[in-house]
Amino acid sequence: MAATDTEILARLRLIKTEGIGPVTFYKLLKTYRSAKEALQSLPPKYRPAPLSDAERELSLAKTKGIKLIAFDNPEYPQKLREIEDAPPFLWVKGRTDILNLTPAVSVVGARNASINGRKLASRIAYDLTNAGVLIVSGMARGIDAASHKGAMYALEQKGPTIAVLGTGADVIYPAENQSLYEQISMRGAVISEFPLGTEAQSGNFPRRNRIVSALSDAVLVVEAGIHSGSLITARLALEQGRDVFAVPGSPVEARSAGPNKLIRDGAFLAENAEDILSVLSLARRKKIKPLPKTGTEDLFAKPLDKVENNADIPQKPDLPGKKPEVVDFLTAEGVYVDEIIRASGLDSAEVSLELLELEMAGRIERQVGNKVALIKRAKKDTK
Repeated sequence: MAATDTEILARLRLIKTEGIGPVTFYKLLKTYRSAKEALQSLPPKYRPAPLSDAERELSLAKTKGIKLIAFDNPEYPQKLREIEDAPPFLWVKGRTDILNLTPAVSVVGARNASINGRKLASRIAYDLTNAGVLIVSGMARGIDAASHKGAMYALEQKGPTIAVLGTGADVIYPAENQSLYEQISMRGAVISEFPLGTEAQSGNFPRRNRIVSALSDAVLVVEAGIHSGSLITARLALEQGRDVFAVPGSPVEARSAGPNKLIRDGAFLAENAEDILSVLSLARRKKIKPLPKTGTEDLFAKPLDKVENNADIPQKPDLPGKKPEVVDFLTAEGVYVDEIIRASGLDSAEVSLELLELEMAGRIERQVGNKVALIKRAKKDTK
């Protein structure tokens, strides 16, 4: 039986009470049978959140078109409900009908991802979506954004995807993802466990990672440093009984250190969507469709409604307040100079000058076809 409005307000007050997290919340509900009774029985050290705060948040959600889904609501994701510290509530902007779609794969990776890494994440997400797999990610720069865009471009540009935020469901972070946020909320769902208005805080992102992994049947790590949040997501996925896939990379690339370690530790090696589908036992039932020849290989840098007229969205490394550096977009395999210009948002003169300085310092080499690559022995320069 669905909770009454009065009980929902009481639950909101309970979870908003300082010192009470999801695990304690569920223990209190089990003991006292209702949030109202739990609030009345709290020890003196707890100060319940005011009723007016809960009422204000529900009113704000209605104004912004955001839905509140309680853990016992049929629309609440069943896979998420199974973990011990499942959020008592999810704030959802967009479609609630996709929250229980299965199979689902989370795609995560570096924020300062390489151009090739973003392309691959976008392509894999595109192919998986066309094969009937729901893509879940965190709407961050780099790999997350690329995977969301690849998913939405699939199924004739109607593909759904879920973005799990480390902010309130009404707070867009990073701000440059405004268009992406709006597109996801129309085609799929933007969700968060955090109260509306919650701004970006470093401690919230590792916490939201358990939701990213729990919503999925498997997690794919495309690029990640050895101590990155993506590896936290992979560890949580293993603890939750999910499969973990990783894209192998060059041993001289710092962004490949995480995936390479996961593979050494037993993760499935994945170079394309077929590798993932075969493990998920979907390959025989679903056929991967070919990528249209409409410029989608550069999809990670373009809004869905402007792909055909080639309007680019610069994707910058996740370094707040710092100008992007050309070296952040280079790999040992080589990248086209025009792709660096497009992805960095720098003009061609700036890129040419930085490349010349890197070449004179012996850190890069020129390749045929106007490509440049990091020199493999310069591993320390890619960190």
